[in-house]
Amino acid sequence: MLRKFLIALSLLAIPSLAEAADITGIAKVRAGDSVLIGNTRIRLGGIDAPAVDQLCLNTKTERWTCGIAARDELAKYTEGKSWVCHARAIDRRGRTVARCEVGGEDIQKWLVRNGWALAYTRVSRDYEPDEAAAREAKAGMWQGAFIAPWDWRVRNKKTPILGATKPPEGAHAVLLASASGPVAPSPDCTIKGNVNTAGECIYHQPTSRWYTQIKMKISKGTRWFCSVEEAEAAGCRETKR
Repeated sequence: MLRKFLIALSLLAIPSLAEAADITGIAKVRAGDSVLIGNTRIRLGGIDAPAVDQLCLNTKTERWTCGIAARDELAKYTEGKSWVCHARAIDRRGRTVARCEVGGEDIQKWLVRNGWALAYTRVSRDYEPDEAAAREAKAGMWQGAFIAPWDWRVRNKKTPILGATKPPEGAHAVLLASASGPVAPSPDCTIKGNVNTAGECIYHQPTSRWYTQIKMKISKGTRWFCSVEEAEAAGCRETKR
């Protein structure tokens, strides 16, 4: 009996995740729904944003890197601001799932309302009204055509297409492609980007000496660019050879 009492007492002494201290600080944005605060990797709960190598179509049915746009818009909007994240759980990748505020604003709500993420209704319906508002305003991804992030991760030729623009013929071929895959996502996006041993992002145009030797593999951190301007905006520099 005493043993059971001591076990129960020890369990009460361990704080639950819901009661854990908030995670605060300046965040490094990794993706539209993933940030790093200190050494803590945080997955923004209740929403799902496009992966950084996900492609969408704009109002002119042109390919654009919506995953990168979602990441960059979040980084720009929160630059230099302190985050307060309330931990909810730990996901299978070891990330802390949390609801986060930036300057007192629910940042998940901001992402969904501006069309940079969708309400992840499998786990929460809190952001459904914000998604409806973004869809009505044709904000962010809703301006054109795209695949829901959760569908894109397991995509195939039957994956449904969302958005305000009627997908043109061949849209699936573009939307099912990856900005980081082994094959260029379109004929005009042939600049290769890779990360060297020093951690620098380097881009290689088709005339580069090393162009054919760069193997485009997602696991290696490679990425396709459509222009030099896009590559440099992503923080890459041209190869010196």
